[in-house]
Amino acid sequence: METKSLKEYVPGLAGVPAVQSRISYVDGFQGLLSYRGIPIEQLAERSTFAETAWLLIFGNLPTEAELARWNQELAEHRKLKYQVRDVMKALPEGGHPMKALQAGTAVLGMFYPPEGEGAYDLAHQREAIIRLIAKLPTLVAAFHRTRRGDDPIEPRDDLDIASNFLWMLSGKEPDPVAARLMDVSLILHAEHSINASTFSALVTAATLADPYTVVSSAVGALAGSLHGGANERVLAMLREIGSVDRVLPYVDQKIASGAKIMGVGHRVYKTKDPRAKILQQLAVRLFETMGTTPLFDIALEVERVVAARLGEKGICPNVDFYSGIVYDRMGIPTDLFTPIFAISRVAGWLAHWVEQLEDNKLFRPTQIYVGEQGRAYVPLAERT
Repeated sequence: METKSLKEYVPGLAGVPAVQSRISYVDGFQGLLSYRGIPIEQLAERSTFAETAWLLIFGNLPTEAELARWNQELAEHRKLKYQVRDVMKALPEGGHPMKALQAGTAVLGMFYPPEGEGAYDLAHQREAIIRLIAKLPTLVAAFHRTRRGDDPIEPRDDLDIASNFLWMLSGKEPDPVAARLMDVSLILHAEHSINASTFSALVTAATLADPYTVVSSAVGALAGSLHGGANERVLAMLREIGSVDRVLPYVDQKIASGAKIMGVGHRVYKTKDPRAKILQQLAVRLFETMGTTPLFDIALEVERVVAARLGEKGICPNVDFYSGIVYDRMGIPTDLFTPIFAISRVAGWLAHWVEQLEDNKLFRPTQIYVGEQGRAYVPLAERT
């Protein structure tokens, strides 16, 4: 009897195509990123996060009427039910906001359960999509306020997503430059092919779990230290370095010991992340308005030294390298950096959820067993 040979084991499924997608394209060698075929540079310059979310999810740029209705619907669904706010208030104030966001997202699903066989038709999909994009910023802001002993700030219908989020965090009218930078940052983080959190969303979606569970699972994956949170660690690194003159010995020591330098290098990009280029340019505009920070000078020197030492190996700054500096200058607490990532990436997760349901196949990878065979059961009294 002929037996099939064992398939090659690929740790972490690295480089193994698991889906076909029309949503985003990445070329790591040329430093290209596009959403639905539109270069990220054009979207960052001319679009908004709300419009980009529509593009990712529905496949085309909206008409003027579609965008107006979309913005109105997103604004109308920002508020949380009082029971959801009570859940956020009951969470431990010392807990990480990502855990609060994951819990809050799952709770939302209990208030908006799917109904019947048509639960995932286009109308129900749209309702869930609107609620998730609209309410995630409110969840993050509500937890941030309540953990400090303050009441959550009600969202405003007259502000865009980025401006409203900044408003809910502080209760202060957001600076226009800071608000635009936040909006562009949301565009840049909205989608990036099949990364760990998106794959988690796809696996969950394939079981026909509801979209709130899908997003909650993706938030959980993003919370892991090897995925989200890199911009938090970049900020910690820059503070540890402390001054421009300490950059060179710091980088050399990291290289000599084989340790990772936060915010540089990427699994896909072998040149400078195009999103990092955009954020760096926007950071300069922000600092011209709000004043610069020594961390930016240290970051620039880190990039220069890394380019000299490791540039030929394709190790360059990624999107996380400058985003944390920008958020910090805007007064945003460090542990909110990854939740902001989730507020943005929910657009990509939902786009993949919709695409997965078009021709759904349950993910069921196999394994290569490397354990023992033929072991006998040993009675309890005879075990040593």
